[in-house]
Amino acid sequence: QVQLVESGGGLVQAGGSLRLSCAASGRASSRVVMAWFRQAPGKEREFVAGIRWSTGYTYYADSVKGRFTISRDDAEKTLYLQMNSLHPEDTGIYWCVADSRSTIPTVPLGYYYWGQGTQVTISS
Repeated sequence: QVQLVESGGGLVQAGGSLRLSCAASGRASSRVVMAWFRQAPGKEREFVAGIRWSTGYTYYADSVKGRFTISRDDAEKTLYLQMNSLHPEDTGIYWCVADSRSTIPTVPLGYYYWGQGTQVTISS
């Protein structure tokens, strides 16, 4: 089993920054890839960024490229999402996810393990 616990969400003004953290526990073989998803009110859940844990290979949604950075701390078993130049459209619930496959899926069904989510609100 893998447990994922997000933290770091909150309310910031447009143009500001936030860093989300995701503390992971459980077998490393079950979290070969990890990612962040988000869902805005009235919209579908969408992929934000993903990382292959062992190599550090990353992949981003076009909407966040150049603004968001996904990273991990292997010793702390923690996943991060540094979010800069935030827009009101970045508002939503953000989830940390993990799976044992070696690719980085960009759809929700590609991930077996989900955190509880953390709210991010960007004011204009």
